[in-house]
Amino acid sequence: MIGLDKLWADVSDQGCPCGRNRAYKLQKKHQLYSIRKKPFRVCLTDSNHNLPKAPNLLNQEFTVDRPNAVWVTDITEFKIATGTLYLAAVKDIFHKEIVGWALANHMRTELCLEALRNAVKRHRPVQGLIHHSDQGSQYCSAAYIEELTKHGMVRSMSRKGNCWDNACAETFFSTIKSERIHHRSYKNMEEARQDIFWYIEGFYNRQRRHAALGYKTPASFLKKYNEELRQAA
Repeated sequence: MIGLDKLWADVSDQGCPCGRNRAYKLQKKHQLYSIRKKPFRVCLTDSNHNLPKAPNLLNQEFTVDRPNAVWVTDITEFKIATGTLYLAAVKDIFHKEIVGWALANHMRTELCLEALRNAVKRHRPVQGLIHHSDQGSQYCSAAYIEELTKHGMVRSMSRKGNCWDNACAETFFSTIKSERIHHRSYKNMEEARQDIFWYIEGFYNRQRRHAALGYKTPASFLKKYNEELRQAA
């Protein structure tokens, strides 16, 4: 379930003669709406610890001019029939792609490390990438800092208790819940994993249009950037 302008852009891109008002009427008729339960959430991770924290290098400046410059990451939770699951995601704020993610029935450091390692394995960022998170103990742990240092990443963290400092990551969780998770009833973790894999890898990264990208998909936006880079070389 997506917004009106994204729906209209999809229809228009396929060459179908349809005005915005017509798209709105069809959306209303067929109840094609997202399900938003909460406008925002309290941060899940615990920042009340004495582990080494990092300064806020972003200061809510979420605009960059190239991929693999800034990654933001966070954790969210949702319920399934057998309990609670936790989803960790890493997002590139340039083209909005979820570059790495992991799902588990716990929110320990291992969950965050799996998401980060998946991102590194797929995208091989150069040294100097800014890694931004909240002050959760997972991101301040020795194991996590060691992984960041290993890949030459620069640590950045939101201010304590200020989820708006990591709004880019929060926005993704709001989107996946309103467009997918809140429409589903998962029987177990494997069923949830398969559905989330489809949403992130098949839809969000490749088909879902983003207003911030001029209603392009992350994949098409990145492709256009790379083509322009080659032409300029």
